[in-house]
This record gives sequence, C-alpha cells and structure tokens, in this order.
Amino acid sequence: MDKIAKDVGDIKSRLLDHRPVINAEIRFFVREFEEKRGNRESRLLENLNKMVREANDQIESVNLEETNQQLSDVIKRLEAANHVAERVQQRELEAQKGSQLQANMEKLKEDWTEFLKEQQVLKEEVDEEHARAVGELGTRFSEKKKDLAQYSFI
Repeated sequence: MDKIAKDVGDIKSRLLDHRPVINAEIRFFVREFEEKRGNRESRLLENLNKMVREANDQIESVNLEETNQQLSDVIKRLEAANHVAERVQQRELEAQKGSQLQANMEKLKEDWTEFLKEQQVLKEEVDEEHARAVGELGTRFSEKKKDLAQYSFI
C-alpha cells in the first residue's frame, strides 16, 4: 500500500505540480537579464532620466520667464478690453436713457392729447346738459309766469 501511495504521489507531482518548471523559467529569465546583458538597461535608463531632468530644468526656466511675460501682456490686454467694454456699455445705457426719455415724452404727449379730447367730450356733455336744464328752467319759468299772470288778472 505504501508503494501505491508513493507512486500516486509521484504521478501527481509530475502531472499537477508546476513549481519546478516555473522556478526554472524564473531562473532563466533572471540569468538572461542580469548575467548576459549586465547593467546596460539600467545605465541607459539612468542616462535618459538625467537628460530629461536637464531638459526640464532648462525648459522650466525659459518657459517660466516667457509665460510670466505673456501672462502680464494678456492681463494688460484684458484690462484694456474690459475698460473699452465698460465705456461702450455706458454709452449704450446713456443712449437707452435718452431714447427712453424721448419715448416717455412722446407717450406723455399722447396721453395729454387723449386727456384733452376726453375733457372736450365731457365739456360738451356738460354744456348739453346745462343747455337742457336752462331750457327746462326757462319753460318752467314761463309756465309759472303764465300761471302767475292768470292769478293776477283775476
């Protein structure tokens, strides 16, 4: 029985245990890069890193000065444009106020003319009513006069 268990264990380790194969592949990979190529890649990467740092330092100093100059120019232009826009806006507001004032004056004139027409119509109505009332009073007065004349002759 022990022999069967040992044989099954050997078969299992050959078929299912991949650690020895993976360990061999890892050793091959490490040997390929460390032993055969040496430190070429690391030296190349260090040189590239150094070159990039130097380029960044040079570009930063030049770009910062140029950027500051350009930003100050842009700020000056924006302030000038803002000033011009404010002046244009003020002129438009003044023009609107003037045109609004003119429109209000015209509306007031129209309203005044309308008011005068209404007053004229009301005056005519009052004059007609007054004329009727005077006519009625005149007829009443003449009737009263007749009545009084009848009484005075008797």
